[in-house]
Amino acid sequence: MVEKLAGKLKMKEKLAYGFGDLASVLYWQTFMLYFTFFYTDVFLIPASVAATMFLVSRLWDGVNDPMMGIIADRTKTKWGKFRPYLLWLCVPFAIAGVLAFTVPDFSMTGKVIWAYATFILIMMLYTAINIPYTALLGVITPDSNERTAVSSVKFIFAFAAGIIVSATLLPMVKGLGGGNDAKGWQLSFVVYGIAAIAFFLIAFKGTKERVQPPKSQKSSIKKDLYELVTNGPWLILLATTITFILFVAVRSSVTAHYFKYVIGTRDLTLPFLGSKQYDFATLVSAFNTIGQIASLLGVFAVSWFAKIVGKKRAFLIIFIIAILSTASFYILSPEQMALIFIVQIIGSLTGGPLSVLLWAMYADTADYAEWKRGRRATGLIFSASTMSQKIGWALGAFVALNLMSQVGFAANEVQSADSLKGLILLFSLIPAGMGIISMIIVTFYPLNEKRVAEISTDLEDRRKVAGEEVVM
Repeated sequence: MVEKLAGKLKMKEKLAYGFGDLASVLYWQTFMLYFTFFYTDVFLIPASVAATMFLVSRLWDGVNDPMMGIIADRTKTKWGKFRPYLLWLCVPFAIAGVLAFTVPDFSMTGKVIWAYATFILIMMLYTAINIPYTALLGVITPDSNERTAVSSVKFIFAFAAGIIVSATLLPMVKGLGGGNDAKGWQLSFVVYGIAAIAFFLIAFKGTKERVQPPKSQKSSIKKDLYELVTNGPWLILLATTITFILFVAVRSSVTAHYFKYVIGTRDLTLPFLGSKQYDFATLVSAFNTIGQIASLLGVFAVSWFAKIVGKKRAFLIIFIIAILSTASFYILSPEQMALIFIVQIIGSLTGGPLSVLLWAMYADTADYAEWKRGRRATGLIFSASTMSQKIGWALGAFVALNLMSQVGFAANEVQSADSLKGLILLFSLIPAGMGIISMIIVTFYPLNEKRVAEISTDLEDRRKVAGEEVVM
């Protein structure tokens, strides 16, 4: 008997899936916002050394990420292909997080070796747990609109984690460290690690895998890789993702530096709070938190908006607003704090939902590959996509740190005029330029809503004819 493919998912399962991103983004948001700051101003290694470390580790991801996708696609357990990794790797991942944010009492050479080893370890384990988790989006339901809805829930939890990190990390570092920032970072990731373990286990327990590769498909790494590099829609999304993450990462890599050295301590008069002096840590925490809240609100609306105008058109419309918001920071002065926060809200409200649409479109490219050539390698598609995300972030950090080094940045010192100008450019026009490139690339994406619906219907008919069952 052939069961009808699962359509609508229960909200309980969508929420359970979202907990996986609540765990992952406790780390990813820290990587995006504070890793460069941690290495330059807490770990105290030169910006140029940190830049090279980011780039070298990403070269390994070029092998590691697709390899993990291939392994996940070939995993067979009673729990499925992708879910088991949430169970198996949550504890090692949490331990690696504590090690990565530990500052050893070593010589500079020893510290650099420790930084390389722990950074590569945490990123490898992030890959090993996050690629199967992300690939689960492609097999949790065959319905494209439902995948967009699940992707929205995923990113609601992601931005919730972003709010947690933005609002709590620097204050927690200060509180737990008691004046010792290194100790504060280490203990903060003991707390985050315990939370992440619990969240990953909720995602493991509360989800199911429903879409399987065709029964006639034979295992072939060579064919899977060939199908990947000849999947036109996926290649366009790959280039879009790298440039989009550059748009996000260049700016986020210097956010803490921008507030510490450009904005500085400010005397502000706020409603109900009166006049008070705020240091950079309080201001950057508030800036990032408000941005994450605005992004979260944008995620709530994006599924509705995408259904009306389509994923691609929705992506372009809101991306234009996000790019203009980012570019405007070039003309804003430190005295215009109200405008700085207003522009952050507008940019985040539109920029936040972009990831939701990208990841939903990736799931569509997995359907496209199965429809066109009869092969499905969901894990590989999402692993290579995650690789592009990490490459974009690493390149963004590399560009930011190298430019900072070239214009004379010196940690914990008063910056030169050139250094301040470089920070402002990295916070505004440079990322805006990356965003324009990303927006141009995505215009070539060919899978509109009508085409995706036709592919989905055709695949469902094929599965019925083949007598393939789907777990309900």
